Amino acid sequence: MYRAPDFSQPRFANAPAARFMAAPADGVLPEGFFSTTNLPTYVKLQSGEWKLPRDPRMDSALVLDADGAPRVLEGRYVRGGQPVAMGLAEDGSEGIYVHAAGLMGAEGDVGPEGEFKFMSSEVSREKPTDYGEMARILVDERERGGHFIWVVGPAVLHSRGRDTLAWFIREGFVGALFGGNAVAVHDIESATMGTTLGMNNRGIPMEGGHAFHMRAINRVRAAGSIPAAVEQGIITEGVMHAAVTSGVPYVLAGSIRDDGPLPDTITDAIRCQEVMKEHTRRCTGVIMIATALHSIATGNMLPSYVWKEETGEVRPLTTICVDSSEFVVSKLKDRGTHQAFGVITNAQDFLHVLRFYVEQEVMERARAPQAVGAA
Repeated sequence: MYRAPDFSQPRFANAPAARFMAAPADGVLPEGFFSTTNLPTYVKLQSGEWKLPRDPRMDSALVLDADGAPRVLEGRYVRGGQPVAMGLAEDGSEGIYVHAAGLMGAEGDVGPEGEFKFMSSEVSREKPTDYGEMARILVDERERGGHFIWVVGPAVLHSRGRDTLAWFIREGFVGALFGGNAVAVHDIESATMGTTLGMNNRGIPMEGGHAFHMRAINRVRAAGSIPAAVEQGIITEGVMHAAVTSGVPYVLAGSIRDDGPLPDTITDAIRCQEVMKEHTRRCTGVIMIATALHSIATGNMLPSYVWKEETGEVRPLTTICVDSSEFVVSKLKDRGTHQAFGVITNAQDFLHVLRFYVEQEVMERARAPQAVGAA
């Protein structure tokens, strides 16, 4: 649960309004600008009202929209003359308050570790994993029309998690799918050649298998796109087939090491950020599986909370990071996504166990109305 700050306290009531200065040029911020975190950050306006900004995320600036409301905006998009919030203090003394403790339980339970900072993690494979709670969250989000982002690496395909991930997509638990070129390539190789990176489903390399992923890429390029390859019957099953046929958007972020790439892969990093941001703005939860770079990239675009401007509702943004190594989860938390809960296991086990609990949760909810009617 989220605990909102009490702005009737003298330290807030007597604080000055946030100070703004015009940006000196396009893409250039004034010296001394306030740099955002991913925590709930309130800005005191000239009216005396403390307001959360639109589009919250870390490592950006605070500006004012035309209607006078604050917004978080990356420095590269700030226009010359645009008002930019100034100050270094986060305690409200300069009209900007970072509410570090609001998402961390009952008042009095929070120490200085609640502050936003880098290089602060506590991850262990010995921590218990509450799959039942994760299942409840996923079903809740599906029922209320949430937007759960899944960020996956190619190990999901190699570890036999492919069919289970496709199930989650088809059943409506995936609002958007993020990954790299390799995720789609290996999935399509499996759909068209029966292998991933030339290995069959028992992990045995096939003769000539080193070229299978290139043949898969070539078939999609000949079709024109992944949706076209699905429509033409080239791709008939798998993760990308499930995404296309279920209408689930996907973002494939290119890198310098990509083969091909697929025609759907976005090779311009800034444009890819913008496409990803269309989904992170709406995100109500995220599951990151077996990918360090894409997890950190997504985490840096996300706030630690979900805020509905229309209702004022604030709640924690569920962030689950799954990897076989503590290092990846620690790295994500150390890069600022401190709210991430780490699940240290392999992708296949996580997906299969989570599916079991989700199916149980769905069945229990389906039975609940019948039990009420019988009573």
